[in-house]
Amino acid sequence: MRDAVIVEAVRTPLGRGRETGALHDVHPVDLMAHSLRAVVDRSGVDPNLIDDVIGGVVSTVGEQGANVTRRAALAAGYPESVPATTVDRQCGSSQQALHFAAQGVIAGAYDIAVAAGVESMSRVPMGSSMLGTTDPSGVAFAECYPDGLVPQGISAELIAARWGISRTQMDEFALGSHARAATATKNGLFDAEISPVGEVRTDEGIRVGSTLETLAGLRPAYFDEAMARRFPQIEWNVTAANASQVTDGSAALLVTTSERAAQLGLTPLARVHSVAVAGDDPLLMLTAVVPATRKVLARAGLTLDDIDLFEVNEAFASVVLAWAQETGADLNKVNVHGGAIALGHPLGASGARLTTTLIHALHERGGRFGLQTMCEAGGLANATVIERL
Repeated sequence: MRDAVIVEAVRTPLGRGRETGALHDVHPVDLMAHSLRAVVDRSGVDPNLIDDVIGGVVSTVGEQGANVTRRAALAAGYPESVPATTVDRQCGSSQQALHFAAQGVIAGAYDIAVAAGVESMSRVPMGSSMLGTTDPSGVAFAECYPDGLVPQGISAELIAARWGISRTQMDEFALGSHARAATATKNGLFDAEISPVGEVRTDEGIRVGSTLETLAGLRPAYFDEAMARRFPQIEWNVTAANASQVTDGSAALLVTTSERAAQLGLTPLARVHSVAVAGDDPLLMLTAVVPATRKVLARAGLTLDDIDLFEVNEAFASVVLAWAQETGADLNKVNVHGGAIALGHPLGASGARLTTTLIHALHERGGRFGLQTMCEAGGLANATVIERL
């Protein structure tokens, strides 16, 4: 039976998603091309052998529109004969790209595929693809949800209220994310996964020196009077400090079979053991990580105790803390090198970035199984179990 193994996993450093950010001057095509080039160069694979490039992007408009992955593959020097496509499962886009690549390899549709992702949030701001749209959903959808859905920040507040997660708990979690990321950077634990972009060699968003008292002084990021009347249970504890950062970055993974890897003299880093995708309440929006986790564990025939490390995207601290409450996962195994609160969340690139970090962390710590899950707009989540080889 065919399997899917990852033989190389690489990412760019992550830059703040603003005009003064370290990667703002890098066009998103060039940003994705950087990771696509690095994954081939590091593996030594002849790009002529690649059957497909699958890239994840969220804001598929402007510089990131019109199948940006194809332009990035050509910019990376891939032969014109190598096809490419772009997928959008919101924040899980490049994790979904990995799923598609692995499924294609296992099915025999591909022998070698690249899964990648990019988002230049400083150049193509979040929500750009919806600008000018007065009715994104139509009549039938509105009939299904007559009271209307809410922005993600409100969903994060609703999650905090439902699971009884306090401001202090979220702020403590955020400080821990920065501390873990700072330690990983200081100890060179990201060196193997990062391909520097020019002079940019480390993640730009990591902060040290903050305290609970400092964070307690920040104002709520999403307070809205109309929403406060609609949802009186909200305590308005989500701030810029306990939510993910707006970020620029890209990542790429090279996927093939164990047999093909052996033929090419490649040493696999990890096996894509099991994958799953799940849906949940689109009002709470960010809770599908819970059923996705249960689904992928059942599919893998594993339990939480079998998992050595978890990567749960830190879109908001409340999401990870609610997930931990529901699953019973040990937070000491979660995002051990920091997460999106410290490193940043470059939307379409985050899925591939989390996989890259998880693979390298498993190798650094000698773990066997890693589980990754990502909340996504619309009440969706991907989940992936990888096995270190």
